[in-house]
Amino acid sequence: MALSTRLTSSLRPTLAALRWAAPSQCRGLSTPQRPEPSVDLRGIFPPLATPFSPTKEVDYAQLEGNLSRYASIPFRGLVVLGSNGEYPYLAPHERLEVVSCVRQALPRDRLLLAGSGCESTQATIELTVSMAEAGADVALVVTPCYYQGAMTSAALVHHYTEVGDASPIPVVLYSVPANTGLNLPMEAVITLAQHPNIIGIKDSGGDITRMGLMVHKTRQEDFQVLAGSAGFLLASYAIGVSGGVCALANVLGAPLCQLHHLCHEGQWQEARNLQHRLIEPNIAVTRRFGIPGLKKAMEWFGYYGGPCRAPLAPLSSTQVEELRSTFSINGWL
Repeated sequence: MALSTRLTSSLRPTLAALRWAAPSQCRGLSTPQRPEPSVDLRGIFPPLATPFSPTKEVDYAQLEGNLSRYASIPFRGLVVLGSNGEYPYLAPHERLEVVSCVRQALPRDRLLLAGSGCESTQATIELTVSMAEAGADVALVVTPCYYQGAMTSAALVHHYTEVGDASPIPVVLYSVPANTGLNLPMEAVITLAQHPNIIGIKDSGGDITRMGLMVHKTRQEDFQVLAGSAGFLLASYAIGVSGGVCALANVLGAPLCQLHHLCHEGQWQEARNLQHRLIEPNIAVTRRFGIPGLKKAMEWFGYYGGPCRAPLAPLSSTQVEELRSTFSINGWL
């Protein structure tokens, strides 16, 4: 029996419960009640890797194959065209075709978040409208960063307000300072949380204090905070985030959904044990080996990873062995 099949089988009772249960607040923690969200982001979202053929064209058949395998995992939805989707390396027509392909394969009860952030406000608005027409439910808008010194809190509030006003679908802010060199300022987040069409933020910075303050300061708004990495997911749930957009979910989606379930059921010891086993693999497919590492790991768990587009380079044989060892010593291989 394949490893991915054994893993899914061992988690089937939990996954079945997750599939049919309504989202609940974390048990065992006393947190203020938030307004019922207009779009429920509670759950796990994998930021899909974009599969390329050996000639580096988008391989839509392999994308559909991965989607069929993910269908058995109770994700809240999927993210396309994020950092792990090699968004900057896709042509405009490819971006829309990817969204359309995923929307056609995705059940309507699962959300589709699509990256539409560009450097200019006008380009972001135009792409966001196109993403909505292609089938996206929510726009995930990364911070513009090329003119980093000019990206003050006021400039970013203006940018996102314009996008939120013009977008036909809800907007989720995206702060990923490791890639942009820019952390969306806290005062900007608090201001933007009051916009009726801006419903949340994916924060990939890993600063739990900052994320906890976001949750606290926006508790009266229709606004949800999403953890941007599996390495700090349990800690994020403990301070009140709604869910996670985690690169590792491309590989270990079922365990991450189980971690979400354990935290929301207040089973903190079991959640802690599982979180510990996810930290090193998460580091390996993010900071250490990046997207080439993520795609290589996907292949070991029954998914198509394939090559990256240049200038991202494949892993060396030594790096592959180090990556495999990281998953093995934590009990995943």
